[in-house]
Amino acid sequence: MSTKPALHTRAVLSAALSVLCGITFAQPGPPARPATQTFVIDGGTVHTVSGPAISNGRVRIEGERIVAVGGNEVSLAGAERIDASGKQVYPGLIAAHSVLGLTEIGAVRATVDVAEVGLNAANVRAEVAVNAESELIPVARANGVLLALTAPQASASSVITGTSALIELDGWTWEDLTLHAPVGLHVVWPIDETEPWLPAEVAEAAKKAVTEKLSGLRRAFEQARTYGAAAAASAIATPDLRLAAMQPALQRQQPVFMHAEDAQAIGQALDFAAEFKLRVVLVGGAEAWRLVDRLRAMDVPVILGGTHVLPLRRFDPVDVIYAQAAKLKTAGVRFAIATPGDGFDTSNLRNLPYQAASAVAYGLSFEDALRAITLSPAEILGVADRVGSIEAGKLATLVIADGDPLEARTHVERAWISGREVDLSSRHTRLYEKYRGR
Repeated sequence: MSTKPALHTRAVLSAALSVLCGITFAQPGPPARPATQTFVIDGGTVHTVSGPAISNGRVRIEGERIVAVGGNEVSLAGAERIDASGKQVYPGLIAAHSVLGLTEIGAVRATVDVAEVGLNAANVRAEVAVNAESELIPVARANGVLLALTAPQASASSVITGTSALIELDGWTWEDLTLHAPVGLHVVWPIDETEPWLPAEVAEAAKKAVTEKLSGLRRAFEQARTYGAAAAASAIATPDLRLAAMQPALQRQQPVFMHAEDAQAIGQALDFAAEFKLRVVLVGGAEAWRLVDRLRAMDVPVILGGTHVLPLRRFDPVDVIYAQAAKLKTAGVRFAIATPGDGFDTSNLRNLPYQAASAVAYGLSFEDALRAITLSPAEILGVADRVGSIEAGKLATLVIADGDPLEARTHVERAWISGREVDLSSRHTRLYEKYRGR
């Protein structure tokens, strides 16, 4: 990753490589035009998320925003009527953890731009590296995922990975796609993952590397705190971009996204956050359910790294990951459901609603599951005033589908991002049409 849109060049290289290999990757249609029309979605079941569902509801949209939500009292005057009878209307889904736009083909290194080297890469900005031409964007969009948090990952040497961006899945450039950036600073908590069967010298080297990363992390935050005090006193002779980029986090203007999975790492990350008085969001949190009391007491929201993963411990119940969302809900911990968020997972962001569906099968209500992939991530990411629910005044980022949004057999029929109707075709649909008559 870099601080300029390098991946656009890499996308061109990827296309050239594809042609050389005899494979063609036709691009989807152009981004939608700016929203100017007035229309009313009429007759569907409107899942507002922020309130009860409205049967035979209406949603009036003018330009990019929703202006009225309700029943027959919502006027049709001067608007195009879109018949949604028998359909489900719900907010665009939000993938709260991904590297969408930063990776394309895992086997082609030139299209993978997810991480920087160096322990502290706080000045890295994810949004400027997003490839707006990515084939993975329309694939996710076709299943109702209309927004995604794109976050830098850790390289072998890094701990502070940079800042993330919430992107809309439609636009010509990274500037068009960016809805909100920077969202927050990301820290991947160092852990010792050495296997017991490794040679002693290898295990010792791995433990030493973790110790050095933890020391480096502490040193970076201490230096950033000192740098902030010096900056306030106008005593900075030579600016440091990394330490300057950490100031909004230290001043609690931005959250710090702590990536940690097991209970020990989560506990250590929370200790660190308390020491430096950081506003923290836990990402991953496979064992967050073990620390619910502390998470609630510190008001730390959790972005769960999906439900389609294995428990961390061999002796845990097989359903512990499926049931975790319901446990967090019962304990009063704020949470969103995401996906693992790595490069491999990015091609499967379209499966986000099914991650939530698995939580419903193990105790979470349908309403809470839908909230966990719409309004809850919007609240955690600081954009609930614009997206995440169907309410007057918010951006018209929503979906019409022919059934339950959490069921795999449901088809998304139409979708809008900020009032612009978007193309739902993708490489998948083009290949389907190509071979269906073979």
